[in-house]
Amino acid sequence: MSHAYISQSFMRMLKETSVAYVFDIGGLIAGFMVASQLGIFLLSPWAIAIYPAIVSSKGVIGGLLSGRLSTALHLGTMYPRFFRNTNSFYKLFEALVVITLATCIAMSSIAIVFGSLFWGITFADFPAILSVVVATMAIGIVLSLVTIKVAFVTFKRGLDPDIVVYPIMSTFADIFITLFYIGVISLFFSSYLGSWIIAAIALAFGFLVLCILPKDIHDMGFIKTIKESMTTMLLVAFVVNVTGTVLKQISYFVADRKEVFTVYPALIDMIGDVGSVVGSTATTKLALGLLTPSFFSMRSHAKNIFSAWSASLMVFVILAVLSLAINGVFSLSSFLGLISILLIANVIAVAAIVLLSYSISILTFKRGLDPDNFVIPIESSFADSVTSIALLVALLLIG
Repeated sequence: MSHAYISQSFMRMLKETSVAYVFDIGGLIAGFMVASQLGIFLLSPWAIAIYPAIVSSKGVIGGLLSGRLSTALHLGTMYPRFFRNTNSFYKLFEALVVITLATCIAMSSIAIVFGSLFWGITFADFPAILSVVVATMAIGIVLSLVTIKVAFVTFKRGLDPDIVVYPIMSTFADIFITLFYIGVISLFFSSYLGSWIIAAIALAFGFLVLCILPKDIHDMGFIKTIKESMTTMLLVAFVVNVTGTVLKQISYFVADRKEVFTVYPALIDMIGDVGSVVGSTATTKLALGLLTPSFFSMRSHAKNIFSAWSASLMVFVILAVLSLAINGVFSLSSFLGLISILLIANVIAVAAIVLLSYSISILTFKRGLDPDNFVIPIESSFADSVTSIALLVALLLIG
């Protein structure tokens, strides 16, 4: 495995990465749902700002799962099957359930602080925000099972799960978590009964966590995952609220330009995927001893970096064309305008996320921590904020 891993050609990496990135085009479905349901997002001042936090948090948790699974499958510490797997496999999933609830609470708490400063909401909105966030993420836990299945299938078929799993699942998760969020928020605001149904789902998920904790509280692997991940998740909870605040600014700037809203989830998904490919392949190389834990070793990782970046540029062009076509506003001038915005955003965001992903891989490994508990969760949440800021900068530059 290690020889095959290090001898992969640039073209093979570009091919695998491009195939994985093609799934990011599906992010346009999530964007189109947002663009076509803007009225729902106006039901409350926090509805649009919470959306990227929901998407980011689900992506972060999915990234943690896919990163841990990919490395464990390469090392042989987990097997590509649901039943009769190792104890660490089952404890990882249970830890993710606990981390999901803790992230929801932290994210909602920080959202109230951001909201009171920037969104025009008060502390009285906290129960509503917490109920909606927890209920959406609870329903979204099914996506973790799909992530596991995809990791198993790709590994069995000889593909590299470090390259394939997160890009595929991040897009899949974006579509369905957007669908879940729209459904939850519509039900919550539809009636008094609807709000109680959402609260009941949130409470049931909390009860599940209370059942898991006493059983696993003395398991060292479970505790290690929780401790290392929660530090990351607290950072993530802060960063995703920055993303939401930036998105509100973007929404003011672009007004009713639906092609921008349509492409937005796919953009943040794509940049997160670039970071995941760079970071996840680096963590596996570090674990296999194929990469020196030094910033100078980035040269040895250049093929992975430039194949990930090149593939993203190609997909950005496709996204521009499809977004304009879906909204019925395609023309040469509109294409040149949108592609200029997207390419400027790509250069800014990819450069930043590559440096971040690689840096986290090296620093965590050198400190004796498990890089898979940090790399994808941190880079994917920062990718959303970095991409949002890069898009805002590009919009200000191009207009």
